Amino acid sequence: MAERLGVPPRGRIGAAALAAALALCAGVSGCAGSGAAAEDARPAGGPVRTVRQAADALRAAGTSQLRTSMEMATGGTRVTIRGEGAYDYRGQLGQLTVVLPQDPAGAAEHVPIVEILAPGALFMKNRGAGVPAGKWVRVATATLLDGNLVTGGATDPFVAAEVLRGTRTAAYVGRTRVAGIAVRHFQGTADLALAARGAGAADQGALRAAAKGFATADVPFDVYLDDQGRIRKLRQGFVFVNARRKGTVAVYATTLLFAFGTPVTVRLPQPADIYTGHVAEQ
Repeated sequence: MAERLGVPPRGRIGAAALAAALALCAGVSGCAGSGAAAEDARPAGGPVRTVRQAADALRAAGTSQLRTSMEMATGGTRVTIRGEGAYDYRGQLGQLTVVLPQDPAGAAEHVPIVEILAPGALFMKNRGAGVPAGKWVRVATATLLDGNLVTGGATDPFVAAEVLRGTRTAAYVGRTRVAGIAVRHFQGTADLALAARGAGAADQGALRAAAKGFATADVPFDVYLDDQGRIRKLRQGFVFVNARRKGTVAVYATTLLFAFGTPVTVRLPQPADIYTGHVAEQ
């Protein structure tokens, strides 16, 4: 069976990284969990307002380096996909190298997937599944049931921040440190439909798709903001319906941001380098 690039069949996440490594099943469900509503005078404007402004703080910062991890637990097995790269928040362009876990059977490690994150699109190299070597696969994020919050094996950091614009409840947990940096820890729940209404034009389509594709639009989160309001660590949870096993699959996306202001140059693939054929389902 094959799928046309950028138009995954409804009911299945169509991009490769997470599907290949974690065997995500047909059907998408939403996130479980809730955040405790709280009013804490210490963060200026209250926790909800403070968290909603995180995306604006990233845009003001300009750029950063990042590390990502995506964990999936199903059937008593937990696997993790890791990524590393850099991001330009004003241009909404980033590049990541995503490392898939070793096969349970002990086969050799997968070739790392190179991903370029762009407004409305995800580009992948080393995609496998019949894609010629050196060619890129392009997927329109608004066509994905999850809006590419988990499909690529790494959540676009700016889209993850845009999800926080939909924060409905939040509690200020307290002060702590992330990688030696003093931060404020917040815990709460965001609503994807609300986030889509408040997001920039480039991300509205992806967030609207996610709000419809998940069984619930609620996204529980833990976010750690530095004194400039920039995200230093963000953890978001998602639960998919596993149609094959008639159960659920929990997916947790964690993003670490650091080295703000680092020069970042991202070049989009040339049209001749983008594969336009069919990609085999994995």
